[in-house]
Amino acid sequence: MLYYLFDFLEKKYQLPGAGLFQFITFRAALAVIVSLLIATVYGKKIIKYLQRKQIGESVRDLGLDGQNEKAGTPTMGGVIIILATIVPVLLFAKLENIYVILLITTTLWMGIIGFIDDYIKKFKNNKDGLSGKFKVIGQVGLGLIVGATMYFHPDITVKRQKLATQNTLEVVSQSKVPEFYPEEKTLLTTIPFVKKNEFNYESLVSWAGEGARKYVWLIFIPIVIFIITAVSNGANLTDGIDGLAAGTSAIIGVTLAIFAWVSGNVIFADYLNIMYIPNTGELTIFITAFVGALIGFLWYNAYPAQVFMGDTGSLTIGGIIAVIAIAIRKEWLIPILCGIFLMENLSVVLQVSWFKYTRKKYGEGRRIFRMSPLHHHYQIKGFHESKIVTRFWIVGIALAILTIVTLKIR
Repeated sequence: MLYYLFDFLEKKYQLPGAGLFQFITFRAALAVIVSLLIATVYGKKIIKYLQRKQIGESVRDLGLDGQNEKAGTPTMGGVIIILATIVPVLLFAKLENIYVILLITTTLWMGIIGFIDDYIKKFKNNKDGLSGKFKVIGQVGLGLIVGATMYFHPDITVKRQKLATQNTLEVVSQSKVPEFYPEEKTLLTTIPFVKKNEFNYESLVSWAGEGARKYVWLIFIPIVIFIITAVSNGANLTDGIDGLAAGTSAIIGVTLAIFAWVSGNVIFADYLNIMYIPNTGELTIFITAFVGALIGFLWYNAYPAQVFMGDTGSLTIGGIIAVIAIAIRKEWLIPILCGIFLMENLSVVLQVSWFKYTRKKYGEGRRIFRMSPLHHHYQIKGFHESKIVTRFWIVGIALAILTIVTLKIR
């Protein structure tokens, strides 16, 4: 909203300084500052409100050190993350941008699903919360919206580079705009470790002839649904010890902000030889607000946690990360970038599958890990949760660096 106000003041009255709001970097900086302030200042008030309403965590006895001390800690703190993300976006982003609209929809959609789940747990005294099938229906619904928008919306396009006629470094140093072909509607995406670093979903149906290309959405949308469901569930499983999900997600968010900014900047897209995706630079505003909200929430969620995010936060975080990656055509980098989420997911899948298999074969279930998700395995081995979280963050940073490096590994 402030973007439009200052845009009007600059054009109408030539107000000094109003032109700063035209710069994405300036608005991104404001977004992260405001989100941090909201999360830290108003976060404390929200925590006190949750305490007054006795909306505390009920802990199952899993035999973990320090577990019983967490009983009664306020939960549903994901509301802090949602509030601290949405408010700066409404203030500083271009709200007509289709990518911003898609991310606001994602935040509210997944936030509502998580809130209902937490509400049932706390106010209906149902430890299972929202039925798993309804969660999946919600995730599938969001996947349909995102997939259909990415495929059919006319403003979602990419530009391909023309053959360079001059040195790329010279283009950057002289601030000249490199040449690209006109915008085109395509399902081109980024795939690591291959020569051109690009993959087109249309190639999946090319064997059926040219006419089959118009039906590629039948494959693309289910892929989007799978990605959103997998990442949101991965974030949900990662939220098991103080600060793990919030810190890991902040690292992922910073990486996605870099990708969004360079992909939406014609100069740097040319310099890095990556797809130029018009209008995605505006996503930087959303992502920096999101990162600021996560860091502000981490102020209260770090060990010993004063608040838990609950499914209100974890499902929302996972949904946001998945949709951003899809929007900037980096969804096939998720297994690397979100490697922590992937490990947590796989540890549960492997543990359950192996237990069922061995029980059927030997009459007694056996385990791969002492407990799943993976962070509980290390807790039972005697590691303090602060050490586990710190080391997972270090792994997350290494994976983020590797993800960025893949842009040049071909």
